[in-house]
Formats: sequence, C-alpha cells, structure tokens
Amino acid sequence: MKKRTTTLTGTVILSSVLLLAACGGGGEQDTNNNAGSNEEEASGSSAPMNNDNMPMDDEDMPMNDEDGHMNDEDMPMNDEDGHMNDEDMPMNDENGHMNDEDSMGGNDRESFEEEAAQLPEDFNENADQNLQTTNTKNITRLDAETPEAFSITASQTIWPATHEANQPGTIILADPEEWQETLAALTLVHHPNDGPLLLMEDGLTEELMAEIERLAPLGNDNGVEILAAATLSEEDEAQLEDYNVEQIEAEDPAAFAKEVEDRFADTIDERPDGVLIGSMNEEHQASSMIAGSWIAHMNESLLYVDESVPEATQEALEERDGEAEMYILGSEETISAEVEEELAEFGDVQRIEGESPAELSINFASYEDEEFGWGINEPGHGLVFASPEEAELALAGAPLAHLGKHAPMIWVEGDELQQEHADYLAKLKPHFEDAPMEGPYNHGYILGGEEVISFQTQGIIDDKMEIQPLGGGGHGMH
Repeated sequence: MKKRTTTLTGTVILSSVLLLAACGGGGEQDTNNNAGSNEEEASGSSAPMNNDNMPMDDEDMPMNDEDGHMNDEDMPMNDEDGHMNDEDMPMNDENGHMNDEDSMGGNDRESFEEEAAQLPEDFNENADQNLQTTNTKNITRLDAETPEAFSITASQTIWPATHEANQPGTIILADPEEWQETLAALTLVHHPNDGPLLLMEDGLTEELMAEIERLAPLGNDNGVEILAAATLSEEDEAQLEDYNVEQIEAEDPAAFAKEVEDRFADTIDERPDGVLIGSMNEEHQASSMIAGSWIAHMNESLLYVDESVPEATQEALEERDGEAEMYILGSEETISAEVEEELAEFGDVQRIEGESPAELSINFASYEDEEFGWGINEPGHGLVFASPEEAELALAGAPLAHLGKHAPMIWVEGDELQQEHADYLAKLKPHFEDAPMEGPYNHGYILGGEEVISFQTQGIIDDKMEIQPLGGGGHGMH
C-alpha cells in the first residue's frame, strides 16, 4: 500500500509540473518568461520551453521508458535514498498517519462486511448428494465413528511424525467420559509436551497403541513420553512398559485441575498469573469447554468453581500471591456474582460472557487485553467449528489451536448458523483490491460428521471465509 501511495503522489507532482510547463510557467526569471511568451506568440505554439527557450520536443520531455512513461528513477523522491519520506506521504489523521478507513477502503469495507453478513435463504437440495469428499476449499472436516477414532484422526492431522521436527514430545491419554479432567489436561498439550490428546473409551486398544508407536514420542524436558490423565489398568501399564509414563490422579475435578497446573508449572518452571475459571457443573459444560483451545495454545491453565470456590482452586490461586489474573467463562447464570467476589480476593477478575454457548465462543475468540486473549477481529485466521452435541470431539480437536492455524473453537448449536456467526465471519472475511494472491486467507475446521454440522452449513461457512474483491464482482477477472 505504501508503494502504491508513493507512485500515485509522484504522478500528481509530475502532472502539476507538465501543466505549469504547458502554461509557460517554468522556473525561469520574468525576463526569460516574457521572451518565451513573445516567441510563443510568434510561432503560434504553446509547447513547454527547454533551457534554451526553445519549444521542448519528445527528447526534452522527462520521460524515459520506451512507451514515454516516467519510470521509477524519474519519480520525484525526497529523502537521501531516493524514496519519498513520511512528510511527503498523504496522511489523513491528526497525527499524520493513515487511519483504518483509508487503509481498509473505509466505507467500501463497511459495505463489504454488511453484504458478507447476509445469510442465504434459498438452497440447492442436491448439494450433498454423491459427495466424493466432505472437504471444501476453505474447510477441512475431521470425522470418525467414535471419540477414540476421532482423536487418532486429529493426532494424524496435526502430528505427521515423519521426523523429529513434527514428532510429539509427550502424548496425553484421557477419558472422554470424564470431561472436566480431560478438559483441564489440555494445558499439557502446550510446549514442551507438544503432543496430542488420545481418548481412551475402554482402555488402551490396538488402534491407540498403533498410534502411539507411529508417533514415537520424543519426551518432554523431563523425559516423560506418556502422561495419563485417566486411570490405567494393569494391562494398560503393561502395554506402556517401554515408555516413560506419568499418571495424574485426584479425587475431584477441581483437585485434578490443580494437579495438572502443578505438573505443568514444574515442567515450564513458572506459574503464569493468568488463569481461566470455568464451571465444573455438567449443565455448563459448553461454556467451560471454550477454554480448551486457549490452554492448548498458551501457558495459562483452567481452574474450576461450582457454587463456591473449591479449596483446591483457592490453593492454586494463592500460589500467585495476590497477582492472579482470572478470566471467568460464562454469565452469572453459569458462575455467580458471589463466586466472582470470592475470586477477587486472589487478584483481578474479568468476565467473558454471552447469551448462548455460541455467542460466548465468539466473544472469547474476539477478546483481547494487554496480556491475554485471541483478539481475532480481522481477516487472516483459522477457526474450529464444533457442536456441543458432540462436545468430546472438541477435546481431541483442541490441539488445532496449538499448531497449524492456531485456531480457537466456535460452537455451532443445532446445526444452524446464527446471525452472530454471520456478523463475526463478515468481520473476518478477507478482501483484495488488485488480485486474490494478495491474501490474507482464512481456513476452518469442522469437527464431526454431517449429522451434527451438515454439508449445507459447511458450504455457508466456506463461503463466508472466502477471499473476495473489495468492490464486489466475484473472481470473474482472476
């Protein structure tokens, strides 16, 4: 954009020079101007004059390429390096900087987003017939018949394990039925563990062992190759005898979350002040699970509350010496104002809320302060779309926030995009001005089969994430 601005400015300056020259207003003294005027009257010519007061021909014109156009070397440049400096740039705000409306096309971008936020009303009923793939240009769908199989699919998508650079450090084993413990364990996905979450529905199956062998974990900084966030049977332990295994156990979800945080703090040799606060009550699962992507992505952990602040959570917060930065997930119906007051004794509390799990997930994806938050509010990002109806898939899919597109998770409830989805995706929708190769691009992942998020819904999301020209007209010229 800066280069284009420089070129346009140079063209304006050149036009002004030629206009003055054409009017006889070159940089000569008055006496020479008069002489030049007399000669023009005599010759009947209004052509610009050269230094000898003769009419300028093509050779005298400041044009240097074969087509008679000014090239870069002839552009009016003002700094020592021959480039236009800040003082010469067209600036529009009070501080002399180009503002967002100027850089993003101003009203054009606003109109672009308004159009992009419209949801379709008519559909092609045959679109999902005879499909050879359920992936589309802007959407990758991960699907499997069981949570265990899905976790293997996610593992193979994120960790090719072809060489050390993309092999995991530590593999986390967890039970999808114990969602509170499994969710808290996602903190362990982050570096230096850098590994997938494999879901054990009925102990270690042949398929899970085959995936562990394929991954060939390298171990974390402490040499741990397998972290079991679920109970291992004697048979399971025997199958893992060739690996360095640690197991995490606790009597309740709050104590388990504290134990996970303690283990991770020991591994990274620090305990971040920032921490997410979620409800461990079953009815608020969807609100709490929004934390999964973030804690897999960053060092912050998840601690639990219910109708009060459990003792284990208090102990974990006390480790921060009154400097805790707590982020509550959910409205006061999820985590009460009384609990918020209790938490405030340990530091600062922020609440991120929404009227529905979907709205909460969008608000969390867009939230950002100086130290915390995704802050995804412009084009050029990845997003994960999942259904609360198969929430366990979001557990295994959370590492998509750790590697690759580093994508937060957005809930899609009842296989239907709401207007808040459309408005948010419109804000993120990429545009181009000259060519679509400029980027940036968005990409999405859908977790689960068409029975929870249909191909029709996928098609809408795919379209909302597609790069389009700012002025409309589609890709017809590209």
